[in-house]
Parts: sequence; C-alpha cells; structure tokens
Amino acid sequence: MSSCELTHFNITVLKYPYDSPEVSGFVNNLDRINQVADNSEGFVWRLEMEEDDTSDIDIFGKDSVVNMSVWENIEHLHNYVYRTAHAQIMRRKKEWFHKKREAALVLWWVPKGHRPSLKEADAKLQKLRNTGPTQSAFSFKHAFPMPNEAVSCYGD
Repeated sequence: MSSCELTHFNITVLKYPYDSPEVSGFVNNLDRINQVADNSEGFVWRLEMEEDDTSDIDIFGKDSVVNMSVWENIEHLHNYVYRTAHAQIMRRKKEWFHKKREAALVLWWVPKGHRPSLKEADAKLQKLRNTGPTQSAFSFKHAFPMPNEAVSCYGD
C-alpha cells in the first residue's frame, strides 16, 4: 500500500456572475456532482468552503470557480472525471466558462492524510504553467505514476 495520494486542482472563470440565470445549469448541479464524487471509488477528500470563508479564493479572482480533491490514485479520479455524471455536465462547459488560455488543472502526489491548501494548489499550478509537467506538478495527459516508497510523495 502506498503512502501517497493524488491531489487534483482546477480553476475556471465563469462567463456570468454566479447567481445569474446563464450559469444556473452549472450551479444547480453542483451538489449532485459533488455527491457523485463523494460516493466514487477512491475518493478521499474535497475542498469545501463556507460562504463567508472565501478569503483564500480571492487570490484567483472574483468569478473564479475552484475545485480541489484528493484521491487514492489517478485511475479513480479519471473514472470520476470521464465516466460519471461529471462528464455529462462538463460537456456544457462552453456555455458557462471562459475558454482557458493556459493550464487550469494540475495533479500532484501528497503524503497520505495531507490536505493541501489553496496556496499550495496555486503554487503547483504555477509550477506546471512555468516548467511543464514534472513529477511534482502534472496533468492527465502527462501523468506521472505514484512514487514508490523510496521517493518523496511531493516529487520535489
């Protein structure tokens, strides 16, 4: 059994304010899709913020939507992203979100039990944008395997 888990972070920017009817198809499905994640095989944890606990999100901008979760491995996360109701909803992303001009999703290994902060996620995303995929910050397309016991889960 590995001592590492996979962290996923993505960020996107809404085309319209969060409470506008134009994005209601996204907003109205958030709880349902989060429930699918929570019940998916290999799911460990996801970031949940209280409405008045948004100070860290401000680093990403007003209309940004962030998602961060931890999974047992990349296969379980891949199954959730591409083979559940999540994939059906995200087929409509062009209706709700601005087109991404740079990497907006990053994956990295963390020690089992570690719950990353938004600042850590931002640093990993910036690393991916600046240096491309490495063991310490990568994407689905350029994934790195779970480190063996002799290598740090952080990959640094």
